[in-house]
Amino acid sequence: MRLFSFATAEKRADYLWVLRAFDTARAAYVVLLHASDVADTLDRCPGAPALTATEVGPLLEQLHQWGVLERSYDGTRAATLAEYRNRHFVYQFSQAGYQAFRAVSDVLEARLDEASLSRLVLPELLADLHTLAEANKSADAPRVYRVLNRLDRALTDLAERAAHFYLTLGDLVRTTEATPEAFLAHKDALLAHMREFSMDLARFAPRLATAIREVEATGVDDLIERAARCDERVLLNPAERQADWRARWQGLRGWFIGEDEGGLTECERLREATMSAIAAVLSLLRRVTETRKGGVSRESALRHLAGWFTAAPSADAAHALYDAVFGLGRPRHLSMQHPDADVIPAIRSWWDAPPLEIARTLAETGRPPTPGAPARLQRNDAGIRRLRQAQLDAQRARAEAARSLATADLHDRELDEGETEVLLKLLDAASTAWVPVSGRVPGTSGSDNGVTLTVSEHQGSTLVRTAKGVLYLNNRRLEVRETAALRGRKSPAAKPHPAAGSGNEEVG
Repeated sequence: MRLFSFATAEKRADYLWVLRAFDTARAAYVVLLHASDVADTLDRCPGAPALTATEVGPLLEQLHQWGVLERSYDGTRAATLAEYRNRHFVYQFSQAGYQAFRAVSDVLEARLDEASLSRLVLPELLADLHTLAEANKSADAPRVYRVLNRLDRALTDLAERAAHFYLTLGDLVRTTEATPEAFLAHKDALLAHMREFSMDLARFAPRLATAIREVEATGVDDLIERAARCDERVLLNPAERQADWRARWQGLRGWFIGEDEGGLTECERLREATMSAIAAVLSLLRRVTETRKGGVSRESALRHLAGWFTAAPSADAAHALYDAVFGLGRPRHLSMQHPDADVIPAIRSWWDAPPLEIARTLAETGRPPTPGAPARLQRNDAGIRRLRQAQLDAQRARAEAARSLATADLHDRELDEGETEVLLKLLDAASTAWVPVSGRVPGTSGSDNGVTLTVSEHQGSTLVRTAKGVLYLNNRRLEVRETAALRGRKSPAAKPHPAAGSGNEEVG
C-alpha cells in the first residue's frame, strides 16, 4: 500500500504529473528518464505545472523511496570529474509502481455515469466459438490462440459491464437525490435496454452451450496445448501457460454450461439479476408515481416543518416543537433510564430531570460498560444438513420428473404433479422467444433439468392432460426430448446431439 502514498501526499498533484511524464515517455518507448528529461516532458504537456529539474529531483527521490520508481546510475552524463562524483541518476517505472499509477489514473479518468449491458457481444461470442472449433479441427495453432484470447477478453468485458451496470442501477434505486422528472424521462429506455438484453441472453445461451460442446468435441487438451504454444509470455514456462489457459477455458465453459447437476450457470445468474433489476425499477417507478400523485415527499414534509418553525409565536414554542420533532433533549442519549420510570419518565428533558447515576466506566472513558465477551455462537448443523438434504431431494425429484417427461409422448398420457411442474417451467422458458420481432416464429424451444421442450406448428388444436387440468394449445404441438448432455452422462460413448434445425428458436 506504500505505492499509493503519492496519491495522498501533500504534493500529490506534482507527483501525479511527474508520473504522467513517465507514462508519456513510455508510450514513445523511452523508459529511462533523468530529472531534466522529466522537466522537458512536462513543458510539452498542456496544463502541467512549470517544474525545473532542481524541483523534480526531490520528487523523483521520494517516488523511489515509495517503490514507484526504480533508480540507476548513468555515467554517460558526467562530462567532468566533479559531475561524475555528483552521480547522475536516471529513473524508470517499477512493475508494481506502474500498476499503482494506472490504477489511480483509471479512477481519475473513469466516467462513473456510463453504464450499459453488452448485447452485441453475444453473437460475436457465438461466431468466435464456431471459428475456434474449425481452427482446432484444422490444427491452426496461431488462429486458436487469437480466437481464444479474443473470447476471453470479450467475456471479461461482458462480466465487468454487467457488474458496473447493476451497481449503478442499485445506487439509482436506493438514492433519494434523483428527481422524479429525471427518472421518468429515462425509465422507458432503461426498461427496454434490460428487457432486450434478457431476451438476447435467453436466445443465445443454448446456442453458445452447443457451440462450446462442439469445440470440446475437437479436443480440449489439444486446444489448450496449441494456445499455450503460441503464448508469448516468455517468463512463464509451458506448464504454467497451459494451466492458465485451461483455467480460462473452464471459466468460459462455466458461463454457459453448469459444472454441477441442476446448478445455475453464470449466464442464468446474470439473467436472474436482470429480471430482479427490472422488478426493482418497476417498484421504484410505482413509488415515484405514488409520490407525484399524493404530493407528500421528504422535501414537502421538511418545507412544512420549516413553516411551523417560522410561524412559532415564541422561542419557547419553537424549542417545544424541536423537542417534539427530534427528541434530542431527552436523557436517552446515555441509553439509560431513571430507576423509577413512573416518577421521572424518559420523555422529561434532562434540563428538568434530577441527576442520574451512571457507571464509572462511562464517566471516565466515555464508553458504556459491556457485559463481557459475547456468548459462543450456536450453529444448528443438523438443521443445515436437513435443509441441504431437502434441496437435493427436490433437485433429484425434478430431474427424475424431467426424465419421465421425456420417455413418452405428452399427448398420449396424463402427467403427474412433478411432470406438470417441469412442463410449465419449460413453457415459461420457451415463451421468452415466442413473440416474433419481425415476421413469424414457426417454433421455439426451452431447456431445463437435462430435457428440451420443442414447440412446433401443428394443424388444429392439441391438448395435454395434467394433474392440474387440461392444457389446450391452438396450432401448436409439444415435444420433450433429452438433451445431448444428459444422454452423454448416461452413455459415455454417445455422440453429442446435433443442434436444432433452423426452423426453431433455441431458448435457455
